[in-house]
Amino acid sequence: MKTNMGTLDRILRVVVAVVIAVLYFTGTISGTLGYVLLALGGIFLLTSVISFCPLYLPFGISTCPKK
Repeated sequence: MKTNMGTLDRILRVVVAVVIAVLYFTGTISGTLGYVLLALGGIFLLTSVISFCPLYLPFGISTCPKK
């Protein structure tokens, strides 16, 4: 797996995941929408940790700086 996410992309995904988690655990979002957004936040967090987004691959997108 070649990394395809840059630092800014990773930071934004972590921030979005944290915001979703805070909104869910404070009860601001709940129900089915809460579960869907919580799962999305988990995916954002996982892809940030491994620096690879599978959805970028088919489109040839890479936010990682050229080496």
